[in-house]
Amino acid sequence: MGRDIAGAHHEKWDGSGYPNALAGESIPLSARIVALVDVYDALTSPRCYKRPFSHEEAMTLILEGKGKHFDPKLVDSFMVISEQFAVLSKASLLEED
Repeated sequence: MGRDIAGAHHEKWDGSGYPNALAGESIPLSARIVALVDVYDALTSPRCYKRPFSHEEAMTLILEGKGKHFDPKLVDSFMVISEQFAVLSKASLLEED
């Protein structure tokens, strides 16, 4: 599973990702899950070159990537539990302060 995640979490649902331009369900499920969560974390975490996006901004961008960057079924599932991610994201930001 670790090899699948490391090797395929930059693949995109529509086949435009890398390193192998995999598409759809040919991308391992574990990598599809990590891709979505990794993007959420990258968006909502502060970086030296950007402010952290709000949960709402991150969710808008993830929804825009549904069926392109992300597995549509995973986005639907993520939306159901997204408030739990909002809570965790806010808690992690408070820990950094």
